Amino acid sequence: MVVYAGQGDARRSMALLWRGERPDERPAPGPKPELSVDLIVDTAVAVADEHGMAALSMRAVAERLGRSAMSLYTYVASKNELIDLMYDHAFAELADAVEGETERPWRTAATAWAEHLWRFSLRHPWTLQVSHARPVLGPHEYRVFEALALVLDRAGLGPSDVRNAFGSLFNLVRGLVRTSAEARQALAATGTAEDEWWHARSAQLEEVAPDFDTRFPTLAAMAEGGAFANDDEDQPYLEQEAWQTLRFGMGALLDGIERRLTATTDGQPR
Repeated sequence: MVVYAGQGDARRSMALLWRGERPDERPAPGPKPELSVDLIVDTAVAVADEHGMAALSMRAVAERLGRSAMSLYTYVASKNELIDLMYDHAFAELADAVEGETERPWRTAATAWAEHLWRFSLRHPWTLQVSHARPVLGPHEYRVFEALALVLDRAGLGPSDVRNAFGSLFNLVRGLVRTSAEARQALAATGTAEDEWWHARSAQLEEVAPDFDTRFPTLAAMAEGGAFANDDEDQPYLEQEAWQTLRFGMGALLDGIERRLTATTDGQPR
């Protein structure tokens, strides 16, 4: 399930996303109304965290609040608008974490940024279903992006290289953490545990492809060398593999950035 942001009225949605960012728009002191945009968004995030994006609806949020679905539309015009608000609201948690890393050495800070994004995405896996083909463009999403851009800029990369390094790191994490999140959700969705699935399919593979090692010698050699071994029996294999792949990919990417920075410092062409 892929959700595209920004499908509501642009003026209204952007105003809601950026509400409270200017001093003259911050809530006045005094008693708060029983129902508000913030309360609706908080509740919607809780529904999505617990039951996933598929379970999210205006009715589900209203029921948790003890209200009618129609009462929510005074504050939030549609489910699409609600998802935009939820996404940026959730990103405030990530922004607070990554902003605290920016003063560290650039490589340490970039690694911490990626690891925060990984953990955040597993806490809120529904955010992975919001496509970045149409970004939300909210203040907290921008705070997250600004933190990594600042780290890469201070490292000495030029504007285009910051953009490219940022995109490489962001998409590396997002792609791999999606695999990890899907692995966690597979049991509930299919009723079959990961180890049961692999055991059944592996046995069938041996039967239907007895010449597998001959046809795919490199893969067979990798298996023989322990490339596909599960180092932690308490952690599902695909989650472990995704994390190990992330660590390898991040190391290779950051090594490349470091060499690029060194070449620039030495006055060599990049």
